[in-house]
Amino acid sequence: MDFSLILFLFVLLTGLISAGYWMICERARRALRANEARAASGVVVGNANRAMARLTRPQPLLVEYARALFPVVLIVFLLRSFLVEPFRIPSGSMLPSLHIGDFILVNKFSYGLRLPLLNYKIIPLNAPQRGEVMVFRYPLNPKLNFIKRVIGLPGDVIGYRNKQLFINGQAVARVDDGAFSFPQLKLRGVAADQYRETIGASTHAILLDQNLAARDMEVTVPRGNYFVMGDNRDHSNDSRYWRFVPEDHLVGKAFFIWFSWNSAGGGGVQWHRLGTRIQ
Repeated sequence: MDFSLILFLFVLLTGLISAGYWMICERARRALRANEARAASGVVVGNANRAMARLTRPQPLLVEYARALFPVVLIVFLLRSFLVEPFRIPSGSMLPSLHIGDFILVNKFSYGLRLPLLNYKIIPLNAPQRGEVMVFRYPLNPKLNFIKRVIGLPGDVIGYRNKQLFINGQAVARVDDGAFSFPQLKLRGVAADQYRETIGASTHAILLDQNLAARDMEVTVPRGNYFVMGDNRDHSNDSRYWRFVPEDHLVGKAFFIWFSWNSAGGGGVQWHRLGTRIQ
């Protein structure tokens, strides 16, 4: 279900109820003012009692709830649409940077101001940079949101050979950083090699599972598109398989972990991950 659409419909419904009730009351107030003006001239208006009754009777429960909720849901909708939107990490494709059960914040303003629901850019701002962690609508099913790391910009030549990443013919620098086990992927006892990789301004950890073969490829990123990969390189459905992310599919830049629940490990708050900045 599209939560943004549901939220928009809720804003619309509560707004219409609130506005409709306000219009009814405003007509009653105008009738009272007109009656007072005419009474001063000696003319009696018969609908004054009805108008007074309308203004003094209790609000219907539906109207009371709508008027109370409308400003709240409107603010939430505007914040989610233009500034910051929360997401939950459902898979291990971005391990070890992001864990299953991490709740993150995404800066919606970073890649330009877009109209809600339509995702049409109205104010261009910054463009994605190599190394940033980006949320986008999955090209093969735009109803789904994916999160990956930006690897290639428009015009870049991206190569992947023997599990080594190349950008424009240059091997991406990485250093050995030990091993990583996979308890969150239900692969207990299986470990992957961990490396520290530097792309653009970002230095981050990646995982390579030597038990799985590499998918070698080389592509040129088309204009208006981006090439993305998961940090868990051998357990990620990314641009190596379905190619590119169109510019109009961008959602925003992931920047902060505000909560983390160890859902894959049996539950419990992962306190050490709260307040972590996403590299």
